[in-house]
Amino acid sequence: MASKKTLTKKRSARQQRSPVGSNPAWTERTERGVRVLQVPALTKLSWLVHGFSTRPGGVSELDGGKVLNLGFAEWDSRENVLENRRRFQSVFEANDLHLVALKQFHSDVVQMFDAPPSQPCRGDASAANRSGLLLGVQTADCVPILLVDTKKRAVAAVHAGWRGTLQRIVVKAIGQMQMQFGTNPGDLLAAIGPAIGGCCYEVGTEVAIQFQSQFAGAHEWFDEFRTGDEPNPVQWLNMMPPGHQPPPKNVLLDLRKANRAQLVEAGLRAQNIFVNELCTACRRDLFFSYRKEGAITGRLMSVVGIRNSAKNSPR
Repeated sequence: MASKKTLTKKRSARQQRSPVGSNPAWTERTERGVRVLQVPALTKLSWLVHGFSTRPGGVSELDGGKVLNLGFAEWDSRENVLENRRRFQSVFEANDLHLVALKQFHSDVVQMFDAPPSQPCRGDASAANRSGLLLGVQTADCVPILLVDTKKRAVAAVHAGWRGTLQRIVVKAIGQMQMQFGTNPGDLLAAIGPAIGGCCYEVGTEVAIQFQSQFAGAHEWFDEFRTGDEPNPVQWLNMMPPGHQPPPKNVLLDLRKANRAQLVEAGLRAQNIFVNELCTACRRDLFFSYRKEGAITGRLMSVVGIRNSAKNSPR
């Protein structure tokens, strides 16, 4: 029989590997091995469905194991992906909603839907205020953001890589909600899901320069802001001819911090923004990471929608 001390150590290890950790703003829901992350502030809205997928619990074969790949890829079959999506939606009882997944291309295009599209639309964000639609974005390091207007009952799903973040795609999605639905940013709840963290996301100094040109507070989103023009005090120690600088080091960018700052600037209340701090590159037991695994990896999906017949139901 294990000692009390040993059991305590094992319990602590399980807690450290939990996808929600000690953050009360996030919970985990599991069914048939499929693990979905949710935000209690959103789950208490009876008319809303939402969820952030994780890696385990699917039927797709990858690296000798079964994974929940939710994106169509050459290495996986269409049948597997469709079954994975069915399992994912069943965890939060959303199989009766029509899944709307975009053909993403790292843009600032926001698609508005009032009916299921006849074919996939190109874009990196979508919004709707009608029931029966489940808006989804796929990620494998980029930042997924779900927006919920608690007063107008409208929702949006946003995919923000560094290009989309630079183009303020989440702000533009909020702008579309304001124009189309009369959304007040102060009424919005935002959930920023698992993404590659500032601990792992290396970008070139040219990216840092682009962010600096667009955002006054950009330096706060990098571990050590550099442009590549800084003088090298020990240049004479390298073997390159005089006057030639070695290539500048990459910098670490925190995309979640950048998008949270944009949400606050757009008018959201800080207490209404829920950020999951788990890094997809560090936690490949739970997530997919394009940066760490390359092209042969899966896709996570983050979804939000309004339940059927929910527009006139009580909160």
